Amino acid sequence: MFNRIALLSAAAIGALTLTATVIAPALAQDKMMKSEMSGDKTVMVGGSPMYPSKNIIQNAVNSRDHTTLVAAVKAAGLIDTLEGKGPFTVFAPTNAAFGKLPAGTVEGLVKPENKATLTKILTYHVVPGKFEAADLTDGKKLKTVEGETLTVSNKDGKVTLTDAKGGTSTVTIANVNQSNGVIHVVDTVLMPAS
Repeated sequence: MFNRIALLSAAAIGALTLTATVIAPALAQDKMMKSEMSGDKTVMVGGSPMYPSKNIIQNAVNSRDHTTLVAAVKAAGLIDTLEGKGPFTVFAPTNAAFGKLPAGTVEGLVKPENKATLTKILTYHVVPGKFEAADLTDGKKLKTVEGETLTVSNKDGKVTLTDAKGGTSTVTIANVNQSNGVIHVVDTVLMPAS
């Protein structure tokens, strides 16, 4: 009798394992299909997939091209904000973009005594609302979370942003959809006027 119960238990566990093995991928595929059907696709950034079902921070931490940005966001205390409901449009400078700044700039900005300046620069890269590339029309003014504006140039499908100091940054990867907005990867750090 004991052997029979043990055999039935093993069979039941095996059936549950098989069911989980079959259903889990089907659910993941269904989620992927729903994501693609809604127009949101998974985009590769910095060697990692950026899933539309994850928020800005959950995706950004996986991009090897955005380690400096993520460290700066942590130093500025903006993690909770960018994990929030949003929606936000984030113009995300790459490590190479931060590398264009004068030597020692990034190291200085992440010091606790420079938190206000770092926050001002980072929030200048964030616009309330979700603006996909099609919304970034030529001449459009975008009011940032920092309070100042960015000016859009859209020529022949190439989107460039001009900051308050006249510097420009080009969108290199557009429409990286997130659960709480959209990221556009940019090649230069944007600077507010003050």
